[in-house]
Amino acid sequence: MVAVETISTAELGDRSYIAHDGTTAIVIDPQRDIDRVEVLLSELGLVCTLILETHIHNDYVTGGLELSQRIGAKYVVAKEAVVKFDRYGVKNGDELCAGSLFVTVVATPGHTEDHLSYIVSDHEGSTVVFTGGSLLYGSVGRTDLVDPIKTEELTHAQYGSVHHLAEILADETPVYPTHGFGSFCSSGAASGADASTIGIEKQQNDALANPHEDDFVNQLIAGLTAFPSYYAYMAPINRRGPTPVDLAPPEPVDRVVLARRLHAGEWVVDLRTQHAFATEHLEGTISIGLGDQFSTYLGWLKPWESPLTLIGENQRSIAEAQRQLVRIGIDHLDGVAVGRPGDLAEGGVLRSYPVTTFAVLARAGEVIVVDVRRDDEREESHIRGSLHIPLHELIYRIAELPKVALWVHCASGVRAGIAASLLDRAGHEVVLIDDDFSNADLAGLLG
Repeated sequence: MVAVETISTAELGDRSYIAHDGTTAIVIDPQRDIDRVEVLLSELGLVCTLILETHIHNDYVTGGLELSQRIGAKYVVAKEAVVKFDRYGVKNGDELCAGSLFVTVVATPGHTEDHLSYIVSDHEGSTVVFTGGSLLYGSVGRTDLVDPIKTEELTHAQYGSVHHLAEILADETPVYPTHGFGSFCSSGAASGADASTIGIEKQQNDALANPHEDDFVNQLIAGLTAFPSYYAYMAPINRRGPTPVDLAPPEPVDRVVLARRLHAGEWVVDLRTQHAFATEHLEGTISIGLGDQFSTYLGWLKPWESPLTLIGENQRSIAEAQRQLVRIGIDHLDGVAVGRPGDLAEGGVLRSYPVTTFAVLARAGEVIVVDVRRDDEREESHIRGSLHIPLHELIYRIAELPKVALWVHCASGVRAGIAASLLDRAGHEVVLIDDDFSNADLAGLLG
């Protein structure tokens, strides 16, 4: 039987996998921090002989090349992919072996032009399929990351690819996608399932349940939303071949250096929650709480080459932030400071702003509300009379906002917390609405 171990990277909405026969292993789409893979291989007593990439990733830096060099496994990448490193190139129909496991390569273009899926089976007839950014749970991988001009062409290809998989695989075949667990590489509405099969996907998948290819293509393209700006840097890094990951502790900075960097307007990011930041923070710092969306929004908002200093309450939070950042190619931190704002102030100003709820907003009278959700979220429903600037546009559009108190909200409080800190940094008076958007409806605020 083909056994499968899942390595989840919830922070990016992705999964990597280890398929094995109890002795020999295949690793599929490993993330940059490969120590997680190595630990699991060791714990299970497995020897990895194949590392498979389904595609040149657009949302994270791969660990596949470094892992192959460290353990001596064959690094399998699409033959058609243009890369600057040695790999074992494969194409549709090729077959590979790993112990008692057999791998069949299936071309599944759509998410990228040279995307591959891998069917893994054994002598007993056990079969699974690793679908990368092709067939996801309930949906498919987005098709606009390669080149906007090719989006329609790739969307047609995506439709054909998932239908081909459904035709050649039995209904009971388990499906293991890389994307679809919160990644912006997904299109449509992923089902939220933790597992699925070809048969289940035939019933619920956006592409497989729609018999009309043109309808599917038009719907997918119409539903594409904004994606993180750092995606533009991921594929080039992966095509060059990422450098070895370095998780050594960053250089600490003292209060004097920290104050100098804040005065210079550098990016100094506070890792505490948005509520803790609002209660007290150093003037000029930016709030991006260390959670599942930390690296996504930091990578999306920070100018790519600009200096970055982190402030954490302890070394553990710094280490976790560093791990998340190397996954998206932010390898160098200009420094870190550990402690609470009052301990790190060097003649600087400690600031704060109010935190509230939608229920309080409903009783507040005439105030200016700023909605920082995406365009598609705004179209579904919004607060009457509110202004709208998506978070990823805010830095460039702050000048559009009036110099009055701004009540800032998103869907859960996370993005609003980031936005409030950016507005506070720019000299605006802000009120953070740290609340679930469903409560805006309960408060009678929706237009």
